Amino acid sequence: MGTDLGDLIEPEEIDFEKMNDRTIAVDAMNTLYQFLSIIRQRDGTPLKDSHGRVTSHLSGLFYRTGKLYRKNISTVYVFDGETPELKSKESAERRKKREEAREEWEELKEEGKMEEAFTKATQSSEINEDMILESKKLLDAMGVPYVQAPSEGEAQAAQMNKQSNAWAVGGQDWDSLLFGADRMVRNLTITGKRKVQGKQEYREVVPEKIDADDAFEQFGFGREKLVWLGVLMGTDYNPGGIKGIGPKRGLDLVREHDSFESLKEDEKFEWEHDVEPETIIDFFMDPPVEEDVNFEGGEPDRERIIEILVEEHEFSGDRVESSLDKYMDARSERQRGLESFT
Repeated sequence: MGTDLGDLIEPEEIDFEKMNDRTIAVDAMNTLYQFLSIIRQRDGTPLKDSHGRVTSHLSGLFYRTGKLYRKNISTVYVFDGETPELKSKESAERRKKREEAREEWEELKEEGKMEEAFTKATQSSEINEDMILESKKLLDAMGVPYVQAPSEGEAQAAQMNKQSNAWAVGGQDWDSLLFGADRMVRNLTITGKRKVQGKQEYREVVPEKIDADDAFEQFGFGREKLVWLGVLMGTDYNPGGIKGIGPKRGLDLVREHDSFESLKEDEKFEWEHDVEPETIIDFFMDPPVEEDVNFEGGEPDRERIIEILVEEHEFSGDRVESSLDKYMDARSERQRGLESFT
C-alpha cells in the first residue's frame, strides 16, 4: 500500500553487480507479503506442509536471500513493531478486504476460473505471529541479521540508510522516501517474469533504484514537501488522499504553495479523514525509530536449516541441500576474501 509515486518517478534499472558488497535494509513485512502473494500453486493455494501450515514465506526467505548472498549482497530484515494508532482504521479495512478476497477466491476455485482465482488469492495474503516467529527462526539459522523496529519497519529501515548502516532500503512501497531514506531498491526479492494482471502476457521484473536527491531535483523541492504530496495522494494513514487529486495535480499544488497552511486554504484541499494532516506529516518527519542500531549476522547452522525446512516443514531435501551448498560456499568465499585484507 502506501503512497504511490510510480507515475511521477522514473526508477533506474540496476544490475545485481552494481549492488555488489552492499547491505540492504529490507522491509520484512512488505517482503513476506510479496512471498505469500506470489509463491502459490496454480489455483492460488499457498505452499503448505502436511499439517496445513503455510510455508510460502519460508520458501521465499530461504531461496531469495540465498540468491542475493551468492551475488555478494547482504540483507538485514527490519520487522514492524507496534502499529501506530493513526493506522488502526486502515488496518481494520485491510483485514476486511482480505477476508472478502478469500471468499471470492474460494468461489472462483469452485467455478474452475483459476486465473481469476489466483488474482484473488494474492489479495487474501495475511501474516500472523507464527509466520513472523518462523521467519526470524530461519534467519537466525541462516546467520542473516534482522532488526525489530519500535513502530513502522520502513521508518526504521530509512533511519538505518540515513546513518549509512545500509546502502539502501529494499521494499516495494515508496513510503521509505517519505520516512527519509536516501536510496531505495524495488523488486530486490521478486525478480523474474510476472503475469500482467488481466492480460495474457508477462513482463520482466528487474531491480530498480531510486535516489531521493534525484527525485527532489526533479520535483524542485525536498522531503517535507514530498510528505505533503503523499498526504494529498493518500498514505496508509489517510487512504485515498483527497478526492480529485492525483499525482500530477498534487505535484502542481505542492509546487504552488510555500507553507502547508497555505496549501490547506486552497479550494482543492477538502479533508475528509479522521486523522489531521499535520499529525500524519509529523509522523513521517519524526517517526519512532531506534537512532543507533547495531546488527551482525551469525554463522549459518546447516543442520538447523535442514531441521526447520526439511524435517519440520517437509521441503524437498535435495533442493534444500543443493541451495545450501551454494549458500555455504558463498559464505566461505566471502570470508576468505575478508581474511585476505587482514
